[in-house]
Amino acid sequence: MRLATLVSLLVIAALAGCAIMSDPPRDGVTLAPKVDLPRFMGDWYVIANIPTFLEKGAYNARDNYQLDPDGSIATTFTFNADGFNGPMKSYTSRGFVMNAANSVWGQQYIWPIKADFRIAYLSADYRQTVIARDKRDYVWIMARTPTIPEADFERLKAFVGTQGYDVNLLQRVPQAGAK
Repeated sequence: MRLATLVSLLVIAALAGCAIMSDPPRDGVTLAPKVDLPRFMGDWYVIANIPTFLEKGAYNARDNYQLDPDGSIATTFTFNADGFNGPMKSYTSRGFVMNAANSVWGQQYIWPIKADFRIAYLSADYRQTVIARDKRDYVWIMARTPTIPEADFERLKAFVGTQGYDVNLLQRVPQAGAK
């Protein structure tokens, strides 16, 4: 009886250890160490995301960021709804930088609410980025071009997984420039 109890406890402890090791981190997502805002501005194509309700069925999705003189960031999200030839939709918001590294923004769609927007990854050449949220409900893999090499996508997808996201929820966003 004692041996069976000991074996059961060891199995439970081993399973608990595996669960802890495979559990995603629940503290804040990684942040890009420093973002040069003027360099970050411009068009970013959405390569993949865990979409918000507005983004479901989006084709040719693209964010555009413009730094305003007051330091806020005019953001315009455009896409074709439900197909490459679907109607063009556009939404605007305003970003407010919330930290000294310029990697945490409050995105304001409706005053006074500011949504969490975190530049979790930014390539050294400012060609690829991952935008995340501490809630791990939405995430965006974006690039300066409509497509990226598959190896880059897999690397960015793995990064998203290390941030505690379920990568099975990621959806590729169809882009007209895709091959």
